[in-house]
Amino acid sequence: MIDKIAGYLSQSNKAVAFTGAGISTESGIPDFRSPGGVWSRYQPVLFQDFLTNGDARRQYWQMKKEAYRELKGAKPNAGHRALAALEAAGKLVAVITQNIDGLHQDAGSKRVLELHGTSRYCICLKCDARYDPDLVQERLESGVEVPLCDKCGGLLKSATISFGQQLPQDVLSEALDLCLQTDLILAIGSSLVVEPAASLPLQAKQNGGRLVIINKTETPLDDLADVIVREPIGETLTRVVHDLGLH
Repeated sequence: MIDKIAGYLSQSNKAVAFTGAGISTESGIPDFRSPGGVWSRYQPVLFQDFLTNGDARRQYWQMKKEAYRELKGAKPNAGHRALAALEAAGKLVAVITQNIDGLHQDAGSKRVLELHGTSRYCICLKCDARYDPDLVQERLESGVEVPLCDKCGGLLKSATISFGQQLPQDVLSEALDLCLQTDLILAIGSSLVVEPAASLPLQAKQNGGRLVIINKTETPLDDLADVIVREPIGETLTRVVHDLGLH
């Protein structure tokens, strides 16, 4: 399987990686769906509820306060580094990610399309002012339940996309273009069920691209995949990089 993936990458001129939470679990960030993950303790707060309901906002920020501690100390792992090495060697044109942790950029990936936003800053929904999440976390830890904008008093929110909130259309559009043009997509660490993101690898496959799936559990696209790997992501991608003679 490693040889096959390396061979596909050698033949490709516009390969794309599509990553989900599974690539970051090896950095110690729990998949939100896993037992003990944030979603096992809290119901996700819908965007509309965040806007209109004080209790929903308090729950949102309580959840963010806990998740922040898990994200803050995380470092890129071998999987992130391997994708950055593939991009640097010209074997990969971009990483499309469902993740909000910024670890692809930390590993050195240059073209990263964040479908679900980023936890690397908070934003005022009224005036668009940006805030360092460390500052917002300090407020939460000091007892503030719902942080507000210093400039206009508007609601602050993490720059991540909540359920019911529209994905950034420019990012989604660029990701779709990449998937329609690619000849190879590596779907890595994603259950491929959260829409509309999960349809992107399908679009690539339906448009004539090869589909490689590296994920520990089954996905709805397994029947369409050219290669399926159920082994750990970091180890698998590192072996692919070595097979290509990249280090």
